[in-house]
Amino acid sequence: MDWHELNKHRVADLREMMKQHRPEVQGVMSMKKEQIVQLLAETLGIEPPHKVVEGIDKTAVKAKIRAHKDLRQKALEAGNHAQLRAERRKIHRLKRGLRRSMDLK
Repeated sequence: MDWHELNKHRVADLREMMKQHRPEVQGVMSMKKEQIVQLLAETLGIEPPHKVVEGIDKTAVKAKIRAHKDLRQKALEAGNHAQLRAERRKIHRLKRGLRRSMDLK
């Protein structure tokens, strides 16, 4: 079982699993799903996934986003709506490309 399979279970099933694997833990009924999944993963020795960006330079993309945010702010102060819209679209495209390049591993 991996993290994703564990996270797909219902909360009621996760609480039952907690009773089986960690009966000493108190307050399972008041815990949120994320907390229960984390405790079960630690008990079962399952490592949580982390996002890895492949194929692009994440720091360079974030620097471009910051530069476009500065330009967006200047366009907002100047009242240039066409430039404002253009900068907002550029920021959106950069963020979307960054999100698409992420992969859970």
